[in-house]
Amino acid sequence: MVDPAPEPRDEPAIPVVGRRLAPRLRLSLPAQLIAVERSHACILLNLSRTGAQVAILDAMREGEGAILRCGVIDHFGIISRSEFGINAIAFDEPLTDKIVLETRRYHENFEDRERRALVEMARKWVTGDTDDDRTI
Repeated sequence: MVDPAPEPRDEPAIPVVGRRLAPRLRLSLPAQLIAVERSHACILLNLSRTGAQVAILDAMREGEGAILRCGVIDHFGIISRSEFGINAIAFDEPLTDKIVLETRRYHENFEDRERRALVEMARKWVTGDTDDDRTI
């Protein structure tokens, strides 16, 4: 009698390596976490397809849902860990590789964009060029 062929097992879409489900991209970008109760300004510290880590002054509760907004990212996730001002977020659906790569490019050019915006703001202040229609 011949042994039947083993049935294929469902493999996870992303291989598990240690505690991480996907490689992390280290960042330092201003971001926003939008929860039910309020919006939180935060710093995006690292990002992967499956989650992110943010530094935030107001601690959020584990299990609380929030939307992470930063650059091209506008994604829902659940707070999976909260300790010492650092919150880990597990995304409900993985980010695409395209979003992760665009965030990397956004991070690489962030400092230059901010410097140019500051120079432009200073130029407008010096020349008296304002965009608003207020009269003084």
